[in-house]
Amino acid sequence: MAEHIKIVEVGPRDGLQNEKQFVDTAVKIELVDRLAAAGFANVEAASFVSPKWVPQMADGAEVMAGIARRPGTIYSVLVPNLRGFEGAQAARADEVVIFGAASEAFSQRNINCSIAESIARFEPVAAAAKEAGMRLRGSISCALGCPYQGETPVAAVVDVAERLLRLGCDEIDVADTIGVGTAAQVGRVLRAVGQVADLGSQVSGHFHDTYGQALANILAALDCGVRIFHSSVAGLGGCPYAKGATGNVATEDVLYLLRGQGLHTGVDLDAVVDIGQWISERIGRPTSSRAGRALALKKAQ
Repeated sequence: MAEHIKIVEVGPRDGLQNEKQFVDTAVKIELVDRLAAAGFANVEAASFVSPKWVPQMADGAEVMAGIARRPGTIYSVLVPNLRGFEGAQAARADEVVIFGAASEAFSQRNINCSIAESIARFEPVAAAAKEAGMRLRGSISCALGCPYQGETPVAAVVDVAERLLRLGCDEIDVADTIGVGTAAQVGRVLRAVGQVADLGSQVSGHFHDTYGQALANILAALDCGVRIFHSSVAGLGGCPYAKGATGNVATEDVLYLLRGQGLHTGVDLDAVVDIGQWISERIGRPTSSRAGRALALKKAQ
């Protein structure tokens, strides 16, 4: 039996949130449904943030109401506060995602408070999620670098990981929000996080491909024992609050890599290639996935 790797598909939320033109709600619903049908056990479907800050995600409730839920699939939503959690709960989300930066400069610039204060703000959200029996995931942004302060201290990443674990997070994302990390750095950070969390079951790798390092970073994370990774179909994404951030690593590229490593994901690569071509057409620009492009051309011959 090949070892299983869990892929969290973040395209519908983290991928689309940075699109300038509003993506029709029906397209978002179809994207979530097609991804779930392709075999993803976890799809990040929407967010319940203020439309003032992320207008692309203003239709989160409509998206969650419109999807055809597949048994066994975890549908995740991002929430910034208790009000967002209440929206997520009303929308019957399976998992809520909270977040904190490992960079003091990023935290101060974007939400005007310290890292410690930002995590403390999520205490009522975490308590409510646990009381409701919902999964809780915590994302550590700028874990490998920050647009304002440069490289992030390893100790700061570990500190945020510990804080999120104390809140009761089931899973923690180590996120290279601006895609500056390299394989050696990934190894250092993850080995340190592994002192406070189980890398095989509690920690995920979330890599952006700004400098073309995402696949190398995934291999480094695999070597450390990480078995959960985030990716975005067609390489959709960016971060509206992180200057210079490009898309998440493309799901098609990750699946192609893992298949070559003899690892099992339970996801249909051919179906994901088709989805990547379809969503790229819908938003009017070519896919960012090199494997997706190559495989689509091969299928067309």
